[in-house]
Amino acid sequence: MLLLKCITMTMKFLDCPPRFLFFTGKGGVGKTSIACSSAIDLTAAGRRVLLVSTDPASNVGQVFGISIGSQITPILTVPGLFALEIDPQDAAAQYRERIVGPVRGLLPQSVLSTIEEQLSGACTTEIAAFDEFTSLLTDQALYADYDHIVFDTAPTGHTIRMLQLPGAWSGFLEEAKGDASCLGPLAGLAKQRSKYKEAVEALCDPMRTRMILVSRAQQTALREVARTFGELMAIGIPQQYLVINGLLASSESSADALAAAITSREQAAMSGMPELLKALPTDRIPLKAFNMVGLEALRHLLSETDAQYPASVNKPVILNAPALSLLVDDIAADGHGLVMFMGKGGVGKTTLAAALAIELAHRGLPVHLSTSDPAAHLIETVTDTLENLLVSRIDPQVETERYRREVLDSKGAQLDGEGRALLEEDLRSPCTEEIAVFQAFSRIIGEADRKFVVMDTAPTGHTLLLLDATGAYHREFTRQAGRNALYNVTPMMQMQDRKQTKVLIVTLAETTPVLEAATLQEDLRRASIEPWAWIINNSVAAAVTSSPLLRERAMNELAEIDAVAQQHASRYAVVPLLKEEPVGDRALRSLIYANDGG
Repeated sequence: MLLLKCITMTMKFLDCPPRFLFFTGKGGVGKTSIACSSAIDLTAAGRRVLLVSTDPASNVGQVFGISIGSQITPILTVPGLFALEIDPQDAAAQYRERIVGPVRGLLPQSVLSTIEEQLSGACTTEIAAFDEFTSLLTDQALYADYDHIVFDTAPTGHTIRMLQLPGAWSGFLEEAKGDASCLGPLAGLAKQRSKYKEAVEALCDPMRTRMILVSRAQQTALREVARTFGELMAIGIPQQYLVINGLLASSESSADALAAAITSREQAAMSGMPELLKALPTDRIPLKAFNMVGLEALRHLLSETDAQYPASVNKPVILNAPALSLLVDDIAADGHGLVMFMGKGGVGKTTLAAALAIELAHRGLPVHLSTSDPAAHLIETVTDTLENLLVSRIDPQVETERYRREVLDSKGAQLDGEGRALLEEDLRSPCTEEIAVFQAFSRIIGEADRKFVVMDTAPTGHTLLLLDATGAYHREFTRQAGRNALYNVTPMMQMQDRKQTKVLIVTLAETTPVLEAATLQEDLRRASIEPWAWIINNSVAAAVTSSPLLRERAMNELAEIDAVAQQHASRYAVVPLLKEEPVGDRALRSLIYANDGG
């Protein structure tokens, strides 16, 4: 067993903390672990703390080893700490009942059915989660009960959307006069304008709110953080701190090629960090040998650790696992189809999707590689141009404008001046973006009957919201665009077709990512979507290293890899952690054949 001696480190982001602390960043950078560890540190200083997850795929409960859910729950092992997970579906159910309940029995069933139909879509789910989020910023009772509220947020793109919503909805409600597409959901929002205004004021007040940008020492993650910094400044959130998580100690790189390559990449990324980030108060957290699960691990995260490794780290780690090339051969044999990469943020979905697309294109097969992840970096990853490969990104702003033009040109052409004005007002609703993204998603996956469509999806929670609402999106789209927009095969039907679609679940060989991947698999199965295979990415156990810290992590991986092979996956592959960052044609294709014949 790994023995640890800790010395508490002083973190700048916990110096004189305000009431609200938000942890945000690209998926997989350690936001949840740092948020949980920070909450524990604050309680150790005698504060009462509420830890809130706004991630639809929250794993706060898994980290503490307990069930939390949508009610405030005391963490009994940490006096003074309470936790809450905002469940979008539960929030939507409660939101619908607040609107429909008072009129049930008073209105005709046909009218109630119309209202419930309006409240059945993903727009309502988003509004309901946002409504609960703003309540946490404005509830005076919570001010009295807790000294701090710590927010563990969804990956960046979804979080920025959440933070923008108070202002977006406030503005829309002030201007809205007509028959908005979100009439049902807005019935609950319109009564609470003052609350949303107060939430905006709280977010923009540096005496009440601090934003902690969490990143890894990786170029893509740091670029994402720089973009987030600008977007937060644009919506008036000035107080921001930077945390670089998981830095490998330079002492591990002596006489070890893999560790030396990792530290070299990290140092280069830090040196090339955008200047605007260098000006921020910054903390650095070293990579740990243990998984961030359980109270003891969380208490060590923000501490310097003097690790004493067991003698077993000197023994070679033996792993016999299938290579990714075997899965690719089976996929290529179909000639066309939809391949969707899904999983927790930060597990490498974008990289693996790009690697598969490039390999299929090199085999002479037509491929459309696309992403529905707002924070994806496909352009930076795929640097080569191939004749058979089309690369695209579903950009919410571009798709929203495209959708507005299409609706105005079709449905709007038949309206008089007043009717067109009402339609334009309708299309200014924040829900329009969600409809437009779904339309683009549907259009792209519809190409899979004649080519390969490789889809890099957003992190788990946001993707599930999209998939869960395909029927509602489809109904709303056809309502706006007319009956000519009806599909013979809906996107959900296409994803349920095992001959047409292969869902690949990507994970890391760590406790929390594997648990979340297993939960994702169950959610997909409830929607009659059967995952085709699992990919365990960036495995140290599949690599070659003599670094004591990396070897300890490799040994910890073996149990998780075995759990995937024996309990979760009908087929799987393991991709080792490589010395070279997988960017560009050659490096991406090397991922396919790494661990080949292992």
